[in-house]
Amino acid sequence: MNADFLKNNILPSQKIEGVNIKSSARFLNRELSWLAFNWRVLELAQDPTWPLLERVRMVSISSSNLDEFYTVRVAGLRELARNGITKLYADGLTPAQQLKLIDVNAKALSHAQQTAWNKLIIELAEKEISILQQDQLTNKDKAFLDKVFLERIFPIVSPLAVDPAHPFPFIHSGGLAIALHLEMKNSKKALQALLPIPNNTDRFIKLPCKNGVGLRIVPVEVILVQALSVLFPSYNLVGHCMFRVLRDSDLEIEDEAEDLVREFETALKRRVRGDVVRLKITKEAPENLRNMILGALRVHKSEVIEVDGILGLEDLSEICVMGPEALCWPSNEPRVPERVKDFDQDIFAAIRQKDMLLHHPYESFDIVVNFLWQAARDPYVVAIKQTLYRTSNQSPIVEALCAAAEAGKSVTAVVELKARFDEATNIKLSRQMERAGVHVVYGFIDMKTHAKVSTIVRKEKEKLITYTHFGTGNYHPVTANVYSDLSFFTCDSSLGKDATKLFNFISGYAEAEGLNDLSIAPSFLFNDLLKYIEAETQAALGGKPAQIWAKMNSIMERNIIDALYRASQAGVKIDLVVRGICGVRPGVTGLSENIRIKSVVGRFLEHSRIVCFANGTEMPHKNALVFISSADWMGRNLHGRVESMVKIRNKTVQAQILSQIMAANLADTRNSWVLRADGTYHRNLDAGDTALFNCHQFFMENPSLSGRGKIGAKDVLKFAHLND
Repeated sequence: MNADFLKNNILPSQKIEGVNIKSSARFLNRELSWLAFNWRVLELAQDPTWPLLERVRMVSISSSNLDEFYTVRVAGLRELARNGITKLYADGLTPAQQLKLIDVNAKALSHAQQTAWNKLIIELAEKEISILQQDQLTNKDKAFLDKVFLERIFPIVSPLAVDPAHPFPFIHSGGLAIALHLEMKNSKKALQALLPIPNNTDRFIKLPCKNGVGLRIVPVEVILVQALSVLFPSYNLVGHCMFRVLRDSDLEIEDEAEDLVREFETALKRRVRGDVVRLKITKEAPENLRNMILGALRVHKSEVIEVDGILGLEDLSEICVMGPEALCWPSNEPRVPERVKDFDQDIFAAIRQKDMLLHHPYESFDIVVNFLWQAARDPYVVAIKQTLYRTSNQSPIVEALCAAAEAGKSVTAVVELKARFDEATNIKLSRQMERAGVHVVYGFIDMKTHAKVSTIVRKEKEKLITYTHFGTGNYHPVTANVYSDLSFFTCDSSLGKDATKLFNFISGYAEAEGLNDLSIAPSFLFNDLLKYIEAETQAALGGKPAQIWAKMNSIMERNIIDALYRASQAGVKIDLVVRGICGVRPGVTGLSENIRIKSVVGRFLEHSRIVCFANGTEMPHKNALVFISSADWMGRNLHGRVESMVKIRNKTVQAQILSQIMAANLADTRNSWVLRADGTYHRNLDAGDTALFNCHQFFMENPSLSGRGKIGAKDVLKFAHLND
């Protein structure tokens, strides 16, 4: 199955019994689709063309992803099942049925992660990187580790006896602990104890290497077991095992909470003590220790995973940092657009000349940061408004907003407290901004504000000019180095008014009516998407060219999916690039013959949301309708969040999205998995690495159209010719 959607025609469809426009089987299951994505991530750990330590990183990411899946999605399904909820999901499965399927799939994935890691251990050893266990340590190694223990671990570790006077302690979500069966040296009296591994210590410790060549690493749990004679001097070790706890990490917020910040601070404390949803324990753990752990944590046997290997695989990311750079990707140096250089880094001047689209991480996210810092320092800037869904802990964007407020400018920041796992950071940053004089708005109690927008109002020749930034990703300088996202800059007055109306809707509940080129959820975005899909459907029925190109992280909204099915049946050619969750069945006879779907997973995390409608043309065409958005096509995004979708009118930016970004993603064969009608994904690497097109490599090597500057766009490589 060829992944080049740009050049290859749609393959013959497949007849699947029971799958039609009325059956629930027309939808793929959300949770199994997410697991399929994580299988793709793990597959990269086994790709010999990838640098070795990057493959280790993929094992770490796959493990971390699976943990989050359990603490959020599985935790929610178990709560529904325990309460007897039997309501069918879109695909016809009840919560209990989904849990059974998840359990089989996730256990297989956990086993595959260990298998992948065990193979990587061998390959690491071939590169003189050794992961050592207790029986591989020399006396010299042990002496070195004893010193490490006393200096770096002993002051923070807490050995805990477990008996009637010492109840089983609380183990936080993600916490690792060693369970011990000890006997007193003199009386042989038994003692059960726990040794929680401190979460503020390194998981892996470097050992000295002979002549300084190579890398020798030992897990911290090996050091702790070796140090038991110091921690329990009167006891001998009889048996031990390791275990790791995952807890329900979802948040429940009272609908009538008067102080949203305090309510979230309280909810975060409740999250820490959530119910256990998964327990991993080392294989062949002593029966008495196993029973103690399961009983104390009140874990059912079905929630236990026995691991023949290392627990906490996500900690392998530490090894990637320790290892040599030669075993990692060569560094990607983001480009500064020539147009910004033409104006001596004056971003306002560059935007005044023409709208500009940056493609991160290939083009520097520093431009976004500098956009706000320039505003903070510019005496002609009078107001700044900014949404913040996720950002870094020490955020230069927050610092810029604080500096602007302290300089007397009117600054408003919309901070989303409900950004999962970033709630604590966002609370801290909101307090920091409030102290500086920023007007902090927390949006809606029952909706997340997920739109990525900032506006800067500048006084120019007695007029107020609004400079606007629309993004597809978060204002997060760290993740911007690995997430593939878009930043659109404009001083178009119409879009500036649209963005201002969006902010007024968030801060004052003022309905955003009369929007020109901006569509927002939950008010209009869903219906606008249906309208554009229907227009393509009618074009096809009328014998006109009809196409849809779209790129997103996830699609599960059933009405949107059904609209795509109807469009396909009418003859609309639909190509989707969906990185993660996908509920659409492509290529089914009588349902979706004209739909193709691929997932691009590679060096960078595809995160941008784009949709293009042919508008009576053959794409890519200059008259196509092109949009970028913060929203995936999920029910939560379209109905329960504040999202934005902006229409791109600038012809150069349109061309960049169509003939560079979308065309290259559709043509990619190196990082692409094609979704089949049966819900499985296929990756075809038979052509060999040199014959495969890598869209990420293309973006790293070629400048974008709209940022080209006075040098001109004529010499910019476009992956597809833009039709007239």
